[in-house]
Amino acid sequence: MTANAREDILAAAKLLAQAHGYAGLNFRDLAKQVGIKAASIYYYFPSKSDLAVAVAKRYWQDSAAYLESLLQNSAKPLDALRRYPETFRWALANGNRICLCSFMSAQFDDLPAAVKKEVQAFTDVNLAWLKKTLVAAKVVSSGDVEKRARAIYSGIVGAQLMARSRADIALYDSLIESYRAAGLLPSEKVRMAKSAYRKEQRNARNNGE
Repeated sequence: MTANAREDILAAAKLLAQAHGYAGLNFRDLAKQVGIKAASIYYYFPSKSDLAVAVAKRYWQDSAAYLESLLQNSAKPLDALRRYPETFRWALANGNRICLCSFMSAQFDDLPAAVKKEVQAFTDVNLAWLKKTLVAAKVVSSGDVEKRARAIYSGIVGAQLMARSRADIALYDSLIESYRAAGLLPSEKVRMAKSAYRKEQRNARNNGE
């Protein structure tokens, strides 16, 4: 077996878990998708639990790397926040799947302890990024950032679940827009209003000089 085969297994397992959760990690189905014998999977992953740990860990690591890249490559932290919902939209656009860790969280009581740890890490990574970015964007104070980050994360996860249950990605988009309108998520209108306010303040100072 090669390193490429291991990556192929992880990639296929991620898609299965996004569609069926922990219960969907069936070695026979997985082997069929990858094009290998089921027994060959045990070379890298001796048990279903080992596979689930590797998949969930890779999932949150990839998410963490993307979020950091999003922040670094955005002109402003506020721009990164506005794009945050995209990270959950992709799964819906890819075969009406949902976040792997959200699906596994719904099966939390049935997960081995090692898998639970990696699933929880995904939430921790997202909340940590949201808190850091919310403060950097000056959307909330440090005293209120924990509650706001949790509200955003749970709202987006909930929107994804609703949209998936109806196989309607437009519903997800509509819910995200309603969050923006309600002020939970920053919107372009908020940015423009702040920009206009700052311009007025500068003009007022200039006129007073």
